[in-house]
Amino acid sequence: MAQGRRTSLGRSTTLAPMPRPATTAGPGAFITIDGPDGGGKTTQAERLGEHLFARGVRVLLTREPGGTWLGERLRDVLLARTSTAAAPTDPLTDALLFNAARRQLVEEVVRPALDAGTTVICARFADSTLAYQGHGAGVPLERLHALAQVATDGLTPDLTILLDLPVETGLARKAPGDVTRFEAEFDLGFHRRVREGFLAIARADRDRVAVIDATAGIDEVAAAVASVTDDRLSPGIEPESARVRSTR
Repeated sequence: MAQGRRTSLGRSTTLAPMPRPATTAGPGAFITIDGPDGGGKTTQAERLGEHLFARGVRVLLTREPGGTWLGERLRDVLLARTSTAAAPTDPLTDALLFNAARRQLVEEVVRPALDAGTTVICARFADSTLAYQGHGAGVPLERLHALAQVATDGLTPDLTILLDLPVETGLARKAPGDVTRFEAEFDLGFHRRVREGFLAIARADRDRVAVIDATAGIDEVAAAVASVTDDRLSPGIEPESARVRSTR
């Protein structure tokens, strides 16, 4: 899992156009935006939040790793470029730390918001760990699935938007100040395996994951993200999967 440095999603942010009537309060929709580096996840999460806000939906924007005090501290550690003298970080160590940040985010931010009827949009979630530490770095997928189950208590997104683009295109989009350990210290082969991992996840879970071409312009991608969200989820109406979302 990897992504750029701090943006406006550094703290979980709620867009609240109006209070939801008590008669309609219930689990909100959980939407994640994921994919290879350089796809514009943060930008598209914010644009989707604005789209749903305009439709009268209460929205909370957050990100991984981050969204909480602990998560932001772990983010700094996980994404910082290492010195030449430092030993490479073990991929399972990465997975454990990402899942620690995920656990705190789910418990402190995501689940309470969903239970209060707020729709949550999260830039990256468990699919990133499967793609980066699993498909990219070789940690057994069954082990990562087990870690995610512990971290989330089985919480699964209602919809995942996968912003897909060629590895070379995505990496070329990264501004120098946004280059993390994953872009700077991992080769193209790793990033190609990550991309293929995301696409494999999408093929295996077509009902949840929608793949969108992220090589288009920001406005075109935003329109596609809004369209698929409106098509698959009725904003302001409790999604079917939320009604059966696993509990602790």
